[in-house]
Amino acid sequence: MIPKITPKLTLVGAGPGDPELITLKGVLALGKADVILYDALVDKSLLKHATANAIKVFVGKRQGSKLNPQDNTNKMIVEYALKYGHVVRLKGGDPFVFGRGAEEIEYAQQFGIETEVVPGITSSVAVPAYQGIPVTKRGVSESFWVITGTTSSGQLSRDIKIAAESTATLVILMGTKKLHEIVQEFTALGKEDTPIALIQNGTTVSEKIVAGHIHNIEKKVVESGVGAPAIIIVGEVVRESPKLMNIYQEAIKV
Repeated sequence: MIPKITPKLTLVGAGPGDPELITLKGVLALGKADVILYDALVDKSLLKHATANAIKVFVGKRQGSKLNPQDNTNKMIVEYALKYGHVVRLKGGDPFVFGRGAEEIEYAQQFGIETEVVPGITSSVAVPAYQGIPVTKRGVSESFWVITGTTSSGQLSRDIKIAAESTATLVILMGTKKLHEIVQEFTALGKEDTPIALIQNGTTVSEKIVAGHIHNIEKKVVESGVGAPAIIIVGEVVRESPKLMNIYQEAIKV
């Protein structure tokens, strides 16, 4: 007798990069998957948690890439779920933090497919934490903003200007190519001495870091070779990192 197929979609957050930072619930979901659709920022060693018979399909894309458009991914989720059963959509960070996970859930539910979400450790908090940067600290920063640097229209998010007027920590994702515009926003507010750090490939073995101030960070980035994918942290909390102290002290001298 052919076993009955029960379509299901589980969105799993893989965490910020280090494969050990996926949750136990995420690992268990991988072990139950018939199909795994995984992103570019997912460490492929996580696929070892799947069964030998699980189908593994890369559906990732980098910033600006036209490869694997979202509409195709949505359709693949439904097609694989209806044909094979349990689809695990493995996404970097957390599925609902700039991960388009909500869109995938909504699309699958239109076809009556059961859905589940396994949250992941978001890079917006974990990547700074790995370098000893607390996004909040008593007496230093009482809140933090997580903002996309590049909107769906390709423009700098208008929220950055609003956040820059506050004393909050800014964590900017997908903003490396917009660094000059970000610097301009803070400079226009007279905040040229605000500490800033960029962390590329955070929590992984290829991690690269640069720190400085708004007035010199562009030069520092060029000298360091730090590039996308990177997270930008702006605010006084950058000074609080013991790990970055040497880098930051050098930046002060420039």
